[in-house]
Amino acid sequence: MINFNSNSNFSLPLNDSGDDFSILANFMKNGDEVGDAVSPEGQLAIDVVQTADEVIVIAPMAGCRSENLELHLHNDVLTIRGERKPPIDQEVDYFYKECYWGKFSRTIVLPVEVKVEMARAEFKNGVLTVALPKNKVDGNIPIIIVEE
Repeated sequence: MINFNSNSNFSLPLNDSGDDFSILANFMKNGDEVGDAVSPEGQLAIDVVQTADEVIVIAPMAGCRSENLELHLHNDVLTIRGERKPPIDQEVDYFYKECYWGKFSRTIVLPVEVKVEMARAEFKNGVLTVALPKNKVDGNIPIIIVEE
């Protein structure tokens, strides 16, 4: 089970993972004001699904260890941060480099209100699953009629 930190607020950098999209990131660094915010941090791919009772976030993280993961839940915003360490720690020449190794993060705004205190996470076989019970909101809001 992974513990949540529900009191953190921070902003996340833009993606510059060193792949084909780095051309765009380099362009932004050199020719756009936003470029100052670019840092070498990858963005995590996720799926967000719902059942009748909860929102579930699924994130595959090959090469990541649970002690390198941080989850922050603040109101309706979930942030997942971590780091993937490369399996080869020596200098090598790549024929293909499609895997991202290094720090990554992802922040999502949850589609519905959730019970923060009941959130739970599991990291198994390189897949993080975060279950967030929905906060049942009564859809019936009484409207008071005011006479003039």
